[in-house]
Amino acid sequence: MTSVDESTAAGSSAAGPHPALADLASYPFLSALTDRRTRRIPRGFSVNAGPLSHESHNDPAPLSKLEEAILVSTVTGITGITTHDGPLVEKNGENELGTPFLNILARTGSSADNAQATHFFMINDDGIFLLRAPRGQEALDLLKDLPPKWGDRTEADWIEAAGKCIIRISDRRLDFPREWPYYLGWNNQASNAPGTTVFFPVVDCTWQYINAIIILLTEPGGMRPLFLDDWRSFHPKGFVERFAKIGGALGITPKIPYHPIGGLSRVRSGYVNKDSQAPLGFGGALRTDYESFFYFQNLMLMGQSMGLGGWIHGSVFPPYIWQQDDSKGWHGLGFRLEEPKKHRKWPPVPASQANPVGIDGILEGLTPPYVSSMDEAVDRVVESKYSATGPAYGNEKVFASSYRNIDDARAFLEKGTRFGPDEIAYTKDICNYIWDTYGRFPAHVDAFYTPGMWLQFSHLEMEYYDRFFDPRQYTRQAAHDGLWHR
Repeated sequence: MTSVDESTAAGSSAAGPHPALADLASYPFLSALTDRRTRRIPRGFSVNAGPLSHESHNDPAPLSKLEEAILVSTVTGITGITTHDGPLVEKNGENELGTPFLNILARTGSSADNAQATHFFMINDDGIFLLRAPRGQEALDLLKDLPPKWGDRTEADWIEAAGKCIIRISDRRLDFPREWPYYLGWNNQASNAPGTTVFFPVVDCTWQYINAIIILLTEPGGMRPLFLDDWRSFHPKGFVERFAKIGGALGITPKIPYHPIGGLSRVRSGYVNKDSQAPLGFGGALRTDYESFFYFQNLMLMGQSMGLGGWIHGSVFPPYIWQQDDSKGWHGLGFRLEEPKKHRKWPPVPASQANPVGIDGILEGLTPPYVSSMDEAVDRVVESKYSATGPAYGNEKVFASSYRNIDDARAFLEKGTRFGPDEIAYTKDICNYIWDTYGRFPAHVDAFYTPGMWLQFSHLEMEYYDRFFDPRQYTRQAAHDGLWHR
């Protein structure tokens, strides 16, 4: 029978550094890519599969603090300062926006406009935890205090860095009835099992939704888009005819009668191009959600490098996973769900559904009730980007960290354009329109979006794999205990 010895699970002895860390740092990237597999069966789990059944005689073996700390840092770790290596002048000679990023600190995952919008929840036998990446001055301090190369980190470094990011949400494991519509297929047996550590991503779409709109409005006047609401099929009687008449007079011929946002005066003045149209429904999450999938891949490669079992699969489905209701057997994340504005004819999903806006005092989207108005929400995005303190465009010293000399950084900031008052004003009109029309923000995607997937890590039930599978399929996992749990 195999098990993790809890006396050694936390890490190294007084004789020296943890032996597994040097091995982890030297594990080849190509091996991580080619040997990565989905491995589902955690230690202590019995498999009922007819002739391939297996009865476990092991206890569940939770990950150690060090193992979880490395995985936590994979999705929260700060890796340095971003590189602004893009052009500042359009081909037509117009100035290009030089300040598109929401954050100028770099993390391990690629992110649209460096929004860093993905937050992971960690679920284990000890409870549910929000993994919140450090921000502002805290992030700068952590970057200064820790070794810049992750391979140089000690066990204490890993655990300290992860500890700054872990916020307890609940003192018990996430729990739902193990049946449809909560779990799908065989996930209801091996998923979220005792002894496993699960990473579940949610994407805060609110900040980047605003940032992306303003970025689009910095396009030169000839290409600046007219934002449209392509979900307004529930307009009052006569709207289509009135729109067609007004639009025809202005030369606007959308493929379907979309609702122009912010007033047609911007078309008349030439501020927006009537033929450059941006339907909000088509935009969805504005690519903000892609970041979560990069983190999934990073986690899987890290788990393979450590010799852990890893399994990306369908999570407990939204909207259930947002909620905590013991009377229904739901012990989820505890999000605030805000009901939308009611319409006689419902708009498409998700605009007609309750909006997960955050967890009060812990994780709050940039939307009412956490801001007083959508004007405030837009102002906060602009202020955070151009602040003179913390890691922002207004902090020349921090911005210059990735350049050879500060003069080059200063030249970039002086040439790079910022958001102008007209772009900010139109963005406020768009955001207020969404809120006034639907009673939620955003309307065309949830404030906190989830891809409906999570990633489960575990120590594997080695007797099961040794009995049924080719040992070449799990050599790293077979060596795990000898390195990590001496």
